[in-house]
Amino acid sequence: MTGHDQRSWKLHIRKDNLKFSAAHMTVFPDGSKESLHGHNYEVTLEVELTAPTLAQMLSYAAFKQALRSVCDSWDEKVLLAGANPWFILLPGPEGEYNFRLCGKRYVLPMDEVAILDVDNITVENLTQLFFERFWHVLTQDQAVSWRERILAARLRIDESRGQGATYSVRFNR
Repeated sequence: MTGHDQRSWKLHIRKDNLKFSAAHMTVFPDGSKESLHGHNYEVTLEVELTAPTLAQMLSYAAFKQALRSVCDSWDEKVLLAGANPWFILLPGPEGEYNFRLCGKRYVLPMDEVAILDVDNITVENLTQLFFERFWHVLTQDQAVSWRERILAARLRIDESRGQGATYSVRFNR
């Protein structure tokens, strides 16, 4: 074929085990919030690559392992936005999180909570933070030149069927 300046291929990864179940409370700009509730989040990854030659091959297993590690860290947790202006951590007994959110007081066991560095627990924020954590885990393998082989990546999280968000990164070449 002639006349093509750039070619790329896309890997699509969506597996039944790439999911996490978590509870959260979205806060609204006026300081009100949703009630504590949960979702069964499903994760999908799309990666745009340069030539898929043998020398440039990237393992699906590496992607799935990195995705799974983030899913595992959030699975069966209450996700809290540590940077939310209405979130106040209170003193309490060891092993418990005592906090106020939008004026309501909560006490939860520490091992069932993940405090995230975001201002709100929304699927948009979760998607970006998930991607950043996934990318950090994935690129720990210094033997693979990930940035040279990946042109772009899109991570999608659905919080319910037909409702979710996608975070996209295109790498400069």
